[in-house]
Amino acid sequence: MSVGLLALLDDVAALARVAAASLDDVAAQAGKAGTKALGIVIDDAAVTPRYVVGFAAARELPIVWRIAVGSLKNKLLFLLPGALLLSYAVPWVITPLLMLGGLYLCYEGAEKILHAVMPAPAHAEAETAAPSQDAKVLEDQRVRGAIQTDFILSAEVMALTLASLTTDSTVTRAAILAIVGIGVTLLVYGVVALIVKADDAGVALAANDRPASTLLGLRAGSPGAAATGADRALRPATQGLGRALVVGMPYFLSGLAILGTAAMLWVGGGILLHGLEHFGVTAPAHLVHEAAKAAAAAVPSLAGAAEWLATAILSGLGGLVVGGLTIPVVQFVLAPATRRIRALFGPSEPAAARR
Repeated sequence: MSVGLLALLDDVAALARVAAASLDDVAAQAGKAGTKALGIVIDDAAVTPRYVVGFAAARELPIVWRIAVGSLKNKLLFLLPGALLLSYAVPWVITPLLMLGGLYLCYEGAEKILHAVMPAPAHAEAETAAPSQDAKVLEDQRVRGAIQTDFILSAEVMALTLASLTTDSTVTRAAILAIVGIGVTLLVYGVVALIVKADDAGVALAANDRPASTLLGLRAGSPGAAATGADRALRPATQGLGRALVVGMPYFLSGLAILGTAAMLWVGGGILLHGLEHFGVTAPAHLVHEAAKAAAAAVPSLAGAAEWLATAILSGLGGLVVGGLTIPVVQFVLAPATRRIRALFGPSEPAAARR
C-alpha cells in the first residue's frame, strides 16, 4: 500500500513538473511575443489620450474604461478565435495578413508625418466644431472610433503573437494569445489613464500647501489648520512637481506621439522585410542585416545596441518609403471606392474623431 502511495505521489510530482514547465513555456513565449508588439503598444498609448480631449475631467477615466473594455472584446471575443481558426484552416494566410497589417502601420506612420508637415485645415475645423455637439453623442462617437482603430492595432498584435509561436498545442496557443491580449490592454490603457489624469494631479499638487498633513491630497485635512513643519519642508518639492507635470505633459505627449510614429514605421517596415523574405525576396532584408552588422562592428563596445538601432532605423526608413507610396493609393483609389460603397447602403454615421 505504501509503495502504491509513493508511486502515486511520484506521478503527481511528475505531472506538477510538466505543468510548471508548460506554464514557464507559455509565459516565456507570451513575453517574447509581447515585446514584438512594442511599437504598436507605444503608438496606441500615444494616440488614445486624444479621444478624451474636450471632455470634463470626470468623464476622462470612464471613457478610457469603455475603450479598454472594447479593446478586450476585440481581442478575446473576435480576434483570438479568428486567429486560431486561420492558423489551422488556412495557415498560409497568416504571413500575407501580417504584411497587410505592416503596410497599414507604414501608411499610418507616413500619413502622420505628412499631416505634421502639411496640416489639413479641415482637421482644425472638425476639432473646433466638436464641442458644440451633444456631449453624450460625441462621447459615443469618440469611443466607437477608438474601438474601431483599436481593432486594427489589436489584430496586428494578435497576428504578430501568432506568427512568433513555436507550439502546435491549441490550448497553449489560446493561452498565450489571451495573456498577450490582456497584458497589452492593461499596459496600454493603464498608461493612458495615468497620462490623462497627470495634469489634474499636477494641479492638485501645485495647489496643496499642506502635502504632508493631507498625504499629498489622498486624505482630507482639517479645514483652516495651519501648515506643519513637515508641510513647509515638503511643499516646495510637491508644488514644484505639480507645476512640472502641468507644464511638461503637453511636451511629453508630443514626444510620445513622435515615438509612436517612429515605432509604427519601424515595426511595419520590419514586418514587410520579414514577409518578403518568407516569399523568397531576400535582398532588402539581407541589405538591412549587413548594414546592422557593419554598425555593430564599428562600435564593438555597444555592438548589440548599434545593431538594433541600425536595423530599426533602416526598417523605419523602408516603412516610411512604402507608407508614402501608399498614401496616394488610399486617397485617390481606396477612399473614393469606400465612399461609393457606403453611399450604396445609405448615409453613413457621423465620422468619429480621426487619429
